[in-house]
Amino acid sequence: MKKITLAMWLMSVLAIVTACGGHGQLDKQLRAAFTSGDTTRATYDSLCSVIEANPDRYRDLVDDNGRVDGERLSQYINEVGSRLRPAMTWDTRQYGGSGVLSLTGDLERRGAVGPYDTRDGGGQLKKAVNDLINAMPTGSPVSINIVNDNIYPYQGTTDQFLQDRDIYASTSDVGNAAYTDFQKIFNAILQAQRPGNVSVLVSDLIYSPHDTHDVSVSKIFNEENSLATRVFKQYKGKSIVVQQFMGDYNGKYYPYNNVPFQYRGKRPFYLMVIGDTRDIDALAGNPQTRSIVNPQAAVNTYRFNQTSGDVECRVVPGMADNAGRFRVGHGKQLEINNCEGDRQTGKLRFTLAADLGGLLIDDATLCDVSNYDVQSLNGFELEVRPIDPKVVTGNNKHYLEGMTHLLTLTGAVNNPRDEVSITLRNDRPSWFAASSCSDDTNPAASNFARTTLGLDQLLGGIFDAFNSGNYFTINIMVKK
Repeated sequence: MKKITLAMWLMSVLAIVTACGGHGQLDKQLRAAFTSGDTTRATYDSLCSVIEANPDRYRDLVDDNGRVDGERLSQYINEVGSRLRPAMTWDTRQYGGSGVLSLTGDLERRGAVGPYDTRDGGGQLKKAVNDLINAMPTGSPVSINIVNDNIYPYQGTTDQFLQDRDIYASTSDVGNAAYTDFQKIFNAILQAQRPGNVSVLVSDLIYSPHDTHDVSVSKIFNEENSLATRVFKQYKGKSIVVQQFMGDYNGKYYPYNNVPFQYRGKRPFYLMVIGDTRDIDALAGNPQTRSIVNPQAAVNTYRFNQTSGDVECRVVPGMADNAGRFRVGHGKQLEINNCEGDRQTGKLRFTLAADLGGLLIDDATLCDVSNYDVQSLNGFELEVRPIDPKVVTGNNKHYLEGMTHLLTLTGAVNNPRDEVSITLRNDRPSWFAASSCSDDTNPAASNFARTTLGLDQLLGGIFDAFNSGNYFTINIMVKK
C-alpha cells in the first residue's frame, strides 16, 4: 500500500512540474539567465534555437510548423521567473514574444542603388521605406540594417533614419558597395527571424554577385534562379510580399558586364516583405497595418506562399440581380436548396460574398474570370467584382459586412444535385516577365525605364520554391 501511495505521489509531483512548464535543461538555461541578469536578445534567440532544434520535446512551446510560439514562450519564461525568490519577470515583447510585431529594415547599399535617393529627385524610395516604418503599430521595435557584401547595423536611430535626406551618402563607408551577396543576405534574414518579426529588403533586385567577369548573362540568370529556389525552399511557414515601385534615378548606372553610364529618369525598385505566414496574415487583415503589405504607391505586388484552402464566404440571398428561386441551407452558408430557374430564362443566378483581401491580389487579377476554374454539371458561369457600396442595402448588409468581393454564378437547374466548384489558380504573375530584361546596356531602349535585369529569373526561383498550388477552392451545393 505504501509503495502504491509513493508511486502516486511521485506521479503527482511530475504532473505538477510538467504543468508548470518544466523542461529540464531549458529551465536551467532560463534560471541562469534570470540570476545572471543576461536577459538579452542573444539569450532569447538561444532559447528559441534550443526549442526549434527539438520541437517534439517542446511541443507545448511551438506552433504547427515547429516554430516557436512567442506567446507561449513568453508565458513559460515568466512562469519560471515567478518560481524564483525573489520572483523575476522578463518582457520579451521587443522580440515579438507577446504578439507585438517588430520590423527589421534591410536597405541595400550598392553603387547602382544610391542614385534612387539624390537631393534633386522625388525621394520615392525613401518615402516608401518611411511610410512602411510609420505604418507599424505604436511601440513596435524597429531596427535598420545596411546590406551589400554582408549585413551591417545602421549606426543611427530610427528617427535619424527617417530624417536623413542623404541616406546613401551618410552610409558610404558601410560594407563593400561593389556587389551584393543575395545568398548570404536572404539566409541571414530568414535565419534571424523570430515569431512576430517582419523584415523588409529594399533593393533594385538586380543580381550582382562578386566577380562576374567574362560570365555570360545566361549563366548568371540560371545561377540566380536556382539560388533563389534553393534558399527559400529551406524555410517553411514563411510568406514574402514583393512590391514594385517606380522612382526617380539620377546618377551612374552599372549595367551587367559593361561600361557604367550616367542616367536620369525613372527606374523600378522593390520592397520585399518577409515574415511568418501568420504575421503577414495579421498585417493584411488589420486596416491599420494593411499598407505595409499592400501599399497604394506600389505599381505591382505579389505574395509568395499564399495560404491555400478556404476563404470566408457566404451566399447573399438579398442581391438585386439574383434570378430564380433558392433557399440558403440552415446553418450551411455554402448550400442552397429548393432551387428553381427564372421563369423567363430558365437560369438560376446567385451571389457569394467573399473576403479576398488577405490574398493581396490586385482587382484586375481577381476579377478576370480566366484566372478561375469553374466546374459544375449544369454549366455555371462566374462573374467577379469588388463590392460597390451602392449595392449594400438593409437586406444584404449583414451578409456583405467584412467582405471584399462578389462572386456571381449563373447556370441551369437540370439535375437534382449539383456541386459548383470555384478555384482561383496561383499562376505565375505576368508582370514578372513584363518587368524583366536580359540586356540593360542601352538607356535609350524603350524598356529601360520600366525593367530590371533578370527579375523574372529571380522572382521565378522564389515562386518555384513557394508555390503550393491554388489560392483557394470554394464548393457550393445546389439542390432542387
